[in-house]
Amino acid sequence: MAEGELDVDSLISRLLEVRGCRPGKIVQMTEAEVRGLCIKSREIFLSQPILLELETICLLLAYKIKYPENFFLLRGNHECASINRIYGFYDECKRRFNIKLWKTFTDCFNCLPIAAIVDEKIFCCHGGLSPDLQSMEQIRRIMRPTDVPDTGLLCDLLWSDPDKDVQGWGENDRGVSFTFGADVVSKFLNRHDLDLICRAHQVVEDGYEFFAKRQLVTLFSAPNYCGEFDNAGGMMSVDETLMCSFQILKPSEKKAKYQYGGMNSGRPVTPPRTATPPKKR
Repeated sequence: MAEGELDVDSLISRLLEVRGCRPGKIVQMTEAEVRGLCIKSREIFLSQPILLELETICLLLAYKIKYPENFFLLRGNHECASINRIYGFYDECKRRFNIKLWKTFTDCFNCLPIAAIVDEKIFCCHGGLSPDLQSMEQIRRIMRPTDVPDTGLLCDLLWSDPDKDVQGWGENDRGVSFTFGADVVSKFLNRHDLDLICRAHQVVEDGYEFFAKRQLVTLFSAPNYCGEFDNAGGMMSVDETLMCSFQILKPSEKKAKYQYGGMNSGRPVTPPRTATPPKKR
């Protein structure tokens, strides 16, 4: 390997070593390694149409670099400078490295794709639908790199939420974007000849939860989120016939909160479906 070249395999192995170790254990990474991940990933995001901790995002970027045709990352509402600047990721970068590295991550996040369609039938995004979304071409035309605006299509795809008590579009208690009803989901799927919407953005007790007569599913993969909710995590697999199945990750025994993972860490809590969500700050 040439001097200075990023050893992705070695970095993946080191990142995976902390799994099962004591809470709060970190991987010894150099700034050059982390910066190399961001730069290399940014190139991939541009050529192929996060609550974050450094080890987590570095592992994901490393997998994307190693398996660019098999591993896909979509942007979430926290992959935005104005959000993770306030809620902990900036402080983590500053504490462990420097502010310049946080800016490098921001450049990388600004290149992340917003949505994906699986086999022309399953629409995937972090948040939900938008009243501005009339055609998929609108999403394809979103120029990257880009920051997340306060309103509009990109904002809604990252921030909106389904609501069983709403018909059409409603006000979102988060203070940003909208809520949408089952009727909006059905119209969207019919218009675009799709079968399912797959999104995240909210804690659900069993790791996954259906909405609108199983036309939308919310997935949340982190069990015992922030050490507070005692929720299960969920993952969805899709086979070649588009049959969906779910794997449940049960929460382990509660442990003392790690300062960067708890509710009091300065990171925002993704609200449960049954709770009143916090306002966007």
